[in-house]
Amino acid sequence: MVGHVSAFLDIRINSDCFIYSTGDQWVTDLKPLKTFWEKEYLTVAPYLILVFKQVYGFKENGMKRTHYYNEMSVAIASGILLTAIHYAGLVSLTSTPLNCGSAIRALLGRPKNEKLTLLLPVGYPAADATVPDLTRKPLEDILVEI
Repeated sequence: MVGHVSAFLDIRINSDCFIYSTGDQWVTDLKPLKTFWEKEYLTVAPYLILVFKQVYGFKENGMKRTHYYNEMSVAIASGILLTAIHYAGLVSLTSTPLNCGSAIRALLGRPKNEKLTLLLPVGYPAADATVPDLTRKPLEDILVEI
């Protein structure tokens, strides 16, 4: 979903939903990534894709119908979308809605059976853009050949 960015940012920056407690370990773990509460990429990117998962639907009789594997389906679809964005010569990053998901969902008029899972700012990379040099696990630690 793209649009309503200025209203979204008002919720994101000025609302109490942004204020939350974090564990000391979480803050320590993120220090090498140099992440801060300020998310300038949300205002600079020309497009902001909001990825919602539909936790449940409704049967014809109005009763809830559980959507099994919605987490995996959204994760796979988001991975494919990110790959397509990359191959189109654009850039993005994954960002979570923190504690603002329900406020953003309400702002956009989305139904209560949807949950905001991911924010994807999309655009061309800035001239001075950098990518953290993260150490990855060796392939032999994550791949088992049988």
